[in-house]
Amino acid sequence: MRRTIEIAQVPAPTGAEAERAALVRSWWERDGLREVHVDAVGNVWGQMRGGDGPVVILCAHLDTVFGAQVPHTVRIEGGTLFGPSVGDDSVGLASLSAAGMALSARGVPVWLLATVGEEGLGNLCGVSAALDAPPAPVAAFVAVEGNYLGRISTVGVGSVRRRVRVLGPGGHAWEAAETPSAVHALGELVASIAATPRRRETSVNVGRIGGGEGINMRAREAWLELDLRADDPDALAAMAREVEDLLGRIDPPLTVDQDVLGDRPAGHVDPDHPLVRAATEALAEVGTSATSPTTSTDANAAHARGIPAIAVGVTRGSGEHTPGEWIETAPIEDGVRALARTVERFGELRG
Repeated sequence: MRRTIEIAQVPAPTGAEAERAALVRSWWERDGLREVHVDAVGNVWGQMRGGDGPVVILCAHLDTVFGAQVPHTVRIEGGTLFGPSVGDDSVGLASLSAAGMALSARGVPVWLLATVGEEGLGNLCGVSAALDAPPAPVAAFVAVEGNYLGRISTVGVGSVRRRVRVLGPGGHAWEAAETPSAVHALGELVASIAATPRRRETSVNVGRIGGGEGINMRAREAWLELDLRADDPDALAAMAREVEDLLGRIDPPLTVDQDVLGDRPAGHVDPDHPLVRAATEALAEVGTSATSPTTSTDANAAHARGIPAIAVGVTRGSGEHTPGEWIETAPIEDGVRALARTVERFGELRG
């Protein structure tokens, strides 16, 4: 609890996680972890339990969706903790070492990892770099997402994010009325994207839009930011191709270009995998039944690399990504115990 409050008060917008990384590093050094270090991209590593063979990585992310200008004030009311990022993912970060210290002396090797770049346009840069150069082959990866106790996410929702610009010659709204407007073309594009039939378990969202130079001017430029999501890699790729086809239908003299804002891979682990069974049994031991929602977390990067991965939580709460975010304090003990038992049981099931 003290660590959750301590780190939640430190701003860490994506790309500016260094202060939180230094704090987590200091925790882990005091806790006696081995090989504690910050890697080239800003992730914090620490070896919780050594040994030979493939390792389990317990991971939580350092960054938040809040800028430094947002008051990072934390308050306790009864059994509830309020404040930006308390659940996503301050309590997750605080729980890693606590769970690690609950492990027995022997078992599958365990590393703790605190990542940068999980939120927003971070594009999973931290975990991707970590899994491209892990300290040892990885047997399993567990993303800890604070306030989701009871969830065992086996499916990672992928995303394709693009900033699309339509450009044209522009002109006077009356004198050049026949000149194509970038704003008009962009509006038609949005309508076409929204009208495209979608498979189940997919989503399309134009989150931001802008453009034009004046009310009496044919627009020279207009832009949108697009987010495509799917829980299946093939479905996600098909959606991206459909958008590319629509962009190809914009006629001269208008032109179109796009910038990649982020690609988050979709993937999954078999629900009968020993890691999933271990997490399910661990929750049962603390009297919690398991659900299996689809999520988008650091585990996505593990799925893309063929590493068995799940996302779990350590308490309950709500209001994620708002200044009024809150978590319950009482379930944290069970959540930490279940996280430790997931690791132990996974080692037992692997044999």
